[in-house]
Amino acid sequence: MDIRRESKNNPLIGVVIGSDSDLPIMAPGLEILEKWGIPFEVHILSAHRTPTAAADYAQTARDRGLKVIIAGAGMAAHLPGVLAAYTTLPVVGVPIASGELKGVDALYAIVQMPSGVPVASVGINAGKNAVILAIEILGLTGSVWQDKLEAYRKDQAEGISVKNARLQELGYHKYLDSAK
Repeated sequence: MDIRRESKNNPLIGVVIGSDSDLPIMAPGLEILEKWGIPFEVHILSAHRTPTAAADYAQTARDRGLKVIIAGAGMAAHLPGVLAAYTTLPVVGVPIASGELKGVDALYAIVQMPSGVPVASVGINAGKNAVILAIEILGLTGSVWQDKLEAYRKDQAEGISVKNARLQELGYHKYLDSAK
């Protein structure tokens, strides 16, 4: 597989998942990238089943214009670490809840990387947070991303204020009943 031929729209963020079953976890973050007009690409690669393709992806990422890689994987979650081994770009790992350990094994695999090969990690199934972190990293290079993040945070704060005002007005019993 030649990743260079498959990349489109000069993506800044690369999203790699180990299985198509991981895509629903990443979708809320991908929707933010689309909404904000941040070019990205998504690939299914496996640290174990397609190791050569995963290595090629990471080794060519910088030359293809990527600034950050997000890698989601479950079970032992080697994918983020394997990608980090082949690039000096920031890699954000998303541990995916799967298997008997429900993502705890994936979390440990991502956060316990050996010295010198860091992988940032977000919470289990936190694909949206991985995208926000990647945008924060992009924000170091351009104020347009910082402006979008500030507006996003402002919208979040306003949403909490509206919910709080409703809670104060209704009391917690009626608030809970209205949410059903």
